[in-house]
Amino acid sequence: MSRDFIGALLQLNAEKGVPREQLVKTVEEAIQAAYRRVAPGNENVYVEIDPETGRIRVYRAMVAIEHVEDPLTEFTLEEARRIKPDAQPGDIIETEQLDAASFGRIHAQTAKQLVLQRLREAEREVVFGQYAQREGEIITGTVNRVEPRGIVLDIGKGVEAILATTEQSPTESYRIGQHVKAYVLEVRRTTKGPQVYVSRTHKGFLRRLFELEVPEIHNGTVEIKAIAREAGSRSKVAVASRQEGLDPVGATVGQRGGRVQAVVAELNGEKIDVIPWAADPAQFVANALSPAQVVGVSIDETNRIATVTVPERMLSLAIGREGQNARLAAKLTGWRIDIRSDQPRPEESAGAAHPAAHPAAAAHPAAAAHPATAETIPAHDGPAQADPAAAETRPVPDTEEVAP
Repeated sequence: MSRDFIGALLQLNAEKGVPREQLVKTVEEAIQAAYRRVAPGNENVYVEIDPETGRIRVYRAMVAIEHVEDPLTEFTLEEARRIKPDAQPGDIIETEQLDAASFGRIHAQTAKQLVLQRLREAEREVVFGQYAQREGEIITGTVNRVEPRGIVLDIGKGVEAILATTEQSPTESYRIGQHVKAYVLEVRRTTKGPQVYVSRTHKGFLRRLFELEVPEIHNGTVEIKAIAREAGSRSKVAVASRQEGLDPVGATVGQRGGRVQAVVAELNGEKIDVIPWAADPAQFVANALSPAQVVGVSIDETNRIATVTVPERMLSLAIGREGQNARLAAKLTGWRIDIRSDQPRPEESAGAAHPAAHPAAAAHPAAAAHPATAETIPAHDGPAQADPAAAETRPVPDTEEVAP
């Protein structure tokens, strides 16, 4: 216990990142536990280590207390004041100094095991604290192993992150040694150390990517109000500006779509619609159905249903392929959306006294968009979008029943 001990502490401090004071405290507790474990009657043994010189001091001490419950570790306040006149309840009073040389071989072996165990625990606690603070952030790891449960990422300092199969985009594949960005979902304590669980499908991952690419979002000038995402396929992001005169969509998309395209590239080509957020529910629903044009929106506050009327030629574009556009719009806004054509069906025009447009699709925030009638949906593709924030959509086949 001298310079070698101090050198070992400094090396551990540099390698493991455990604070020096915590290392000294850990070794003290381990040696103290060894003394108490190998011989009966050592419950009142205490250990102190001088972090500057490495000198160890072992002594017996009792706790001053008014009513003694454990005579092996406690004594009365009156007895304590015979040794230390100003002793107060709860003070630890040294009663006998022990010779460190009496620490035998068995003691030393026990202490060694306990020291190593406590140091591992201290290291794991430090690592856990570091990554627990990063929940909700993006980390970068290297693909270390590919297992049935998912991908194991090496994120440094001997810590591994689990990218579960359910948290992977269906359009992505991974190879050993590949650098992967992921969103930290949770950090758990395990017997093998801290375990980090990450995701690439969480909508928080998309939010953090925009914060990295768009300075206005990072500094709060532009706020992401809502995100609806179907990982690997398409996402909708609603943005609003906190600065008068600033176009939130333009700032998010960037010049010639550079910013949003950087996010799209990270997500392996996932299409992203960036739309302006609106406080008015009708306007927000209309914006959310972009790139389809909307004729009108009727809001039912009681049942939280938004009935949307679109031009006949925009019907398939509003619904989207397999109802995706309507489904994402419903998730984004939190409203159940019924989409109707502005043109009555031919049979209604001929036979109905009061012709009305039947809903062409309905979307609930928690469900897929369903065709409400068997009417033929125009088979055409939506117009090509120059804005990189808009995603390509395809019409729903007129005989296809869309699964929820």
